[in-house]
Amino acid sequence: MCLICTCHLSGIIDNLKPNTQNMNKLITISEAVSYIKDGMTVMVGGFMGVGGPNKMMDALAERGVKDLTIICNDTAFPDKGVGKLVVNRQIKRLIASHIGTNPATIELMNLGELIVSFYPQGTLAECIRAAGAGLGGVLTPTGLGTVIADGKEVISIDGKEYLLEKPIRADIALLHANIADELGNLVYKGTTQNFNPIMATAADLVIAEVDETVPVGALAPEVIHTPYIFVNHIVL
Repeated sequence: MCLICTCHLSGIIDNLKPNTQNMNKLITISEAVSYIKDGMTVMVGGFMGVGGPNKMMDALAERGVKDLTIICNDTAFPDKGVGKLVVNRQIKRLIASHIGTNPATIELMNLGELIVSFYPQGTLAECIRAAGAGLGGVLTPTGLGTVIADGKEVISIDGKEYLLEKPIRADIALLHANIADELGNLVYKGTTQNFNPIMATAADLVIAEVDETVPVGALAPEVIHTPYIFVNHIVL
């Protein structure tokens, strides 16, 4: 390789290195929830509270922000996670896969006080992934002939019909991870991954609540599930 090419390659590598001068993204819970304003659209990771940012949900419930659109797999339980926001009537619209574990969600939906948009779980995940990947939508036969299809475009390909499900994106994503380094690289253990990795790609601002922080370089590249470039802040 010629000297000019070697120098050019070296410059590219240097540009790819993280800026370690501003690498610590750690903030407090109160600072984290202060980003959330009335009327915002917020994604929340977790599955019935498992792998969810439950400390941030507690703080958000206390703060009393209202008229939120919440995107999540489910509303957990009345005393846990997103369920607390439901009980407090802080949510205006809910985009989720199921609500059966939270009687408060069912009651408010039946009273007309909460708008609920149901998505099959796989479809919800794909719509979030599509937003993160910059896709125009996904095609799926799931939901054809049901209320899921109401108001949605049906596209025929090779004689087979599909629903066009459009990308789902949020202003803010609140996630939970087990380990983060100071740059914001995240590691999830076991099934706590659930919706967290894809939600990290589909919001304008991403805040991760973590159990443990480690120095930069302590995490092997192959164990990182969410790269730091997707994460704005971490909360210990």
